[in-house]
Amino acid sequence: MCPLRRIQGIMEKFQYEDILENTMRQYARNSLGRFIFQQDNDPKHRSKHIQNWFSRLHVTLLDWPSQSLDLNIIEGLWAELKRRLVGRNAKNADEKFSQIEKEWKKIPLSFIQTFLDSMTRRFQAVIDVKGFATKY
Repeated sequence: MCPLRRIQGIMEKFQYEDILENTMRQYARNSLGRFIFQQDNDPKHRSKHIQNWFSRLHVTLLDWPSQSLDLNIIEGLWAELKRRLVGRNAKNADEKFSQIEKEWKKIPLSFIQTFLDSMTRRFQAVIDVKGFATKY
């Protein structure tokens, strides 16, 4: 699984570019098969600066509808991570990030595969409700 990157403050396009360049790009190189990148429609993701980065490096982007949390696998991963951290206190931000990172690394690939296996049903559910929110 791709490593987490800690962000101080509110992420902006230059921090996002740094994550793409120094984390995602290395991970993509090491992945098997063809790599297609998914991101949501956050303004920093859609900025000309970031779109130029993707274009320059010939990164294939998955076309993604706005307001599509029910189709985004990362939302399920965040929920699982949150569940694993319930009741765990930390003395400071460094300790909390350490807890988060440790639990992130423990999430098995089979958990992610379960989400991937549900995508056909999720897509059909979104189609059935004409793009509105689903039970997912």
